[in-house]
Amino acid sequence: MGVSILDRPEHCTPSRVVALAAVCLVVVVCTYATSSWPGDFGGKEQKYNTWRRRSSYHQAFAPDDLEVALHGAAFANRTLILTVLNEAYAEEGGLLDLFLQSLREGDGTAQLIDHVLFVAMDQQAFQRCRSLAGLRCYLLPQRDNGTGDNLSSEQLYMSDGFIRMMWQRIRFLGDVLKHGLSFIFTDMDVMWLRNPFPKLELGDGEDLLISSDKFNGAASDYIGNELNTGFFFVASNNRTVALFGEWHAARRVSPGMKEQDVLNQMKRRGALRRLGVRTRVLDTARFSGFCQDSRDAAQVATVHANCCRTKRAKVADLRAVLRAARRLNATAPGLRWPAHSECVKSWS
Repeated sequence: MGVSILDRPEHCTPSRVVALAAVCLVVVVCTYATSSWPGDFGGKEQKYNTWRRRSSYHQAFAPDDLEVALHGAAFANRTLILTVLNEAYAEEGGLLDLFLQSLREGDGTAQLIDHVLFVAMDQQAFQRCRSLAGLRCYLLPQRDNGTGDNLSSEQLYMSDGFIRMMWQRIRFLGDVLKHGLSFIFTDMDVMWLRNPFPKLELGDGEDLLISSDKFNGAASDYIGNELNTGFFFVASNNRTVALFGEWHAARRVSPGMKEQDVLNQMKRRGALRRLGVRTRVLDTARFSGFCQDSRDAAQVATVHANCCRTKRAKVADLRAVLRAARRLNATAPGLRWPAHSECVKSWS
């Protein structure tokens, strides 16, 4: 039986002890605490009375707005949920509202909202986020926006703006790992129909659990499966920090390529194996998408509007998904997802 990522204990945090005669001794203090997760995810109180060997990464930072925002959203074991939005995604009645609707209506998902950090790429998105009660919002500093271009409008799939926005995201996520926090990253066009944490098991202490466009049936075959960066869990440690560093640096030699294509290229060239990043691919039966629908809607935790080009098409077809989810009954296995007709037309 695998271990849910919410069963992982807190990371050890190093404390410096300065001795006499100018000799510095670094003492690692690990506190074996017994605590429970907010929300009681499994229906039972979850205790943390065992220490599991998992290397962790923590780099000392002066307290800053990001540090405060991350720790404010994190669970006790330094894990949180991250999503990124710009003005176009934050428009009223758009993807932000649908994402929140899915969390509020989903099975066991409303309690997760307090652990989502909404990362705004522009002031307009930040203001919309802050106008909504109960959300944790963080404005990405302009110095982190690369070229400083205005990316607040809709960035069509594979446009120059879209590619720049994806790379800014990878740089930010790498910084989060350096702060010593693990996370689920979710695109805003991913609907959370059920709490996914019980389905995210670390059976072999994996560093990266990542979705795919079309699952080939072998979770360990990260080379044969086409990885999708719209939904993934990553543990903070030396291996994943190195991966995200190499990944972001690869943009310089990958003109015109989005970050997802570069990661798939890196895996084929052996980067994950070389860095020792233990990777498992998530089954589309539970982590579904428009590229490959799950056959059993009752098992689905998330639905991603991948294989879709425009925001308008995503919004239309995701609304249909949420309507279908309301009718979903585990005793009615015949339910099928609605056709993603607007997304199909978005390519023409």
